[in-house]
Formats: sequence, C-alpha cells, structure tokens
Amino acid sequence: MADEEKDPRVFLAAERTLLAWIRTGLALMGFGFVVARFGLFLREMEAVQRHAETQNPRLSLWFGTALVLMGAIVNVAAAINHRHLLTKLRQGTWTADQQDRTGLVLAVALAFTGFVVAIYLLLYR
Repeated sequence: MADEEKDPRVFLAAERTLLAWIRTGLALMGFGFVVARFGLFLREMEAVQRHAETQNPRLSLWFGTALVLMGAIVNVAAAINHRHLLTKLRQGTWTADQQDRTGLVLAVALAFTGFVVAIYLLLYR
C-alpha cells in the first residue's frame, strides 16, 4: 500500500461519506413518517369540520411507507458500500475511476417517487 493510501484522512473521508448516507436515510425515513401521518391528520381535520366519520388512509400511507423503506434500504446499502470500500482501501485495490451507482439509483428512485406524488396531487386535489 502506498504512503498516501495509508493516510488516515482517506479512511476519515470514507467515514464522513458513510455518515452522510446515514443522514440521508434517516431524513427519508423521517419524511416518510411525516407524509404518512400528515394524510391522517388532514382526514381527521376534514372529519371534525364536517362532523363525519374519517375515511380510510389513501395513498399518503403508501407513499410514506415507501419513503421509510427507501430510507432503510439507503442505510443498508451505505453500510455494505462502506464495508466494500474499506476492504478495497486496505487491500490497495481501490482506484479513483471506479463508479459507485448508489447515489444515482437513489436519485432516480426519488425522482420517480416525486413524479408519482405530483401526479397524485394533480389528480386528487
């Protein structure tokens, strides 16, 4: 292993990246919980104003649950990715031109979820 690869800053940078992914996963889970419960809150407020019985949860519960699961998947993928990176760094087989698709997959999944939510909001005002 070369001297620059033994530099602790390389391992600390990998650790910071892991922590950033964990924050992203936790934010997704928190946002998913808010989405799921906010739909319930809106239905309760509507029922109080109309003095009617509340309706069953609609898509907000499903979107919220999907976001919570996506956050959990992000955290698991981050842990696996971090472990592989540390192994490659210790073995000296990591190169800068290797691609990591975790961020790209997350961005596409979130964009898809955003489009679905936007369509839902436009159709069910």
